[in-house]
Amino acid sequence: MVAAGALATLLIAGLASLFMAWAIGAGSSGSTPFAPAVGANAISVMRAGLIVGVLGFLGAVLQGANVTEAVGNDLVVGVSITATAAIVGLITAAVLVAIGVFAGYPVATAFTVTGAVVGVGLALGGDPAWGKYREIVALWVATPFVGGFIAYATARLLRAERVSERVAVPTLAGLVAALVANVGFTVLGPPGVQRSLAGVAGDAVPAADVAGLLVGRVAVTVAFAAAMALLLYRDMLGDRARGQRRFLLVLGGLVAFSAGGSQVGLAIGPLVPLLGPGSAVEIPLLAVLVGGGVGLLVGSWTGAPRMIKALAQDYSSLGPRRSIAALIPSFAIAQTAVAFGIPVSFNEIIVSAIIGSGYAAGGAGVSTRKMGFTVLAWVGSLALALGIGYGAFTAVDAVL
Repeated sequence: MVAAGALATLLIAGLASLFMAWAIGAGSSGSTPFAPAVGANAISVMRAGLIVGVLGFLGAVLQGANVTEAVGNDLVVGVSITATAAIVGLITAAVLVAIGVFAGYPVATAFTVTGAVVGVGLALGGDPAWGKYREIVALWVATPFVGGFIAYATARLLRAERVSERVAVPTLAGLVAALVANVGFTVLGPPGVQRSLAGVAGDAVPAADVAGLLVGRVAVTVAFAAAMALLLYRDMLGDRARGQRRFLLVLGGLVAFSAGGSQVGLAIGPLVPLLGPGSAVEIPLLAVLVGGGVGLLVGSWTGAPRMIKALAQDYSSLGPRRSIAALIPSFAIAQTAVAFGIPVSFNEIIVSAIIGSGYAAGGAGVSTRKMGFTVLAWVGSLALALGIGYGAFTAVDAVL
């Protein structure tokens, strides 16, 4: 039987996790996916907030396991996060993110949560997980360069007079569809394993060897990409602007789904050691993901419109082409992070892509001053969260 004190502590940790989920939904995962679409006038701010909440919930449930387990178990070695440490870490990160939401600056959620969890973990006596840190830092450093460059190149392609938009946009849609066919989903694999549509199709090939699996996967990928490209091409033949808007909204939806799969782990990851096998209270990971997804949903519906407006209007005056160019690398980088179980900031992803697409148009509408403050907020939030997490847990542990 679980002691009343332990149960109360666990309940407080759960509430802190829900608060973190709300802050993330109101901030990065709720605002960034549809910000380019709103900037391009393809959807209203309020409708974007409603849609991104639902898609973020689905992403959390279907793709959130990898990042959740990484945040809960892989950031510090030698110790397991306790309920008190989870409470201190989550509250530290959530307060910093909430300050960013109400101040109108997109604080990088991954930086704050990672810093806070590492801080409390080290205060517990754990050792740094240097191997995981190298993976995380490599993705964080590469994101603005890779995302910005892809967005810049895509925007330049769409602006080139020698390339017809009726060909370029459907071709890009085909590439995105190829990525979607290879995205992993929890429901397609055995327990604890994510499988893609192309991977499942590869297993269905009669010749169950390496060549057979590869042929099946490639065939499904090519077929799905060709089908999506053809559908959009036919749509753009009738109305080019309408086709662009529809593709833009689909991209926003894919990024919102990916945001849920990545960001939910930042909210509920610290709870994993408290609820897993052998713990006082065992709760299946899927149920924990659902709870985190609900927190993201509520945050998106109640707090995201403010940040959507900030990103869409303050960072760059976006048109449909530049918005498409920004969302394609955002989706690709987000899915890479989900696949490898690396916590990543959606604010960093989308803002870098917006800058890249903006400079393809000569830097029009890009606020350099705003960018400078944002980068300082990202770096400062990581150091501040780590320091506050370490100090706060040390103080709480001494008192208790």
